[in-house]
Amino acid sequence: MSKQIISTDKAPSAIGTYSQAVKVGTTVYLSGQIPLIPETMELVDSGFADEAHQVFKNLSAVCEAAGGCLNDMVKVNIFLLDLANFAQVNEIMAQYFSKPYPARAAIGIGQLPKGAQIEIDGVLELPSTN
Repeated sequence: MSKQIISTDKAPSAIGTYSQAVKVGTTVYLSGQIPLIPETMELVDSGFADEAHQVFKNLSAVCEAAGGCLNDMVKVNIFLLDLANFAQVNEIMAQYFSKPYPARAAIGIGQLPKGAQIEIDGVLELPSTN
């Protein structure tokens, strides 16, 4: 099976040696998104909730570029600088996903790129071979 690179200017461009996403068959592997504003490549600086919303918007843009949507995600990995934000992530995530929710991990870590407080990556399963 060949792999297809997914890219969109509606999400932050890759700032390293990676792609926004890679599609193999109907499975799409999404790289981690931090709360960068795509147009400026600047970090959202108005608090954790706004960072989380920006990350979900960025993920959504990559999902759409791949031919799917957030609700097609089957696995989500959330990396948090402060696990005290876990409840707030749940509330915000519920605004972007509907049941049945994807499998998920939430992991507390020591540092993220550009000083972000949250990063999310995941796996998307497309309903057809788009």
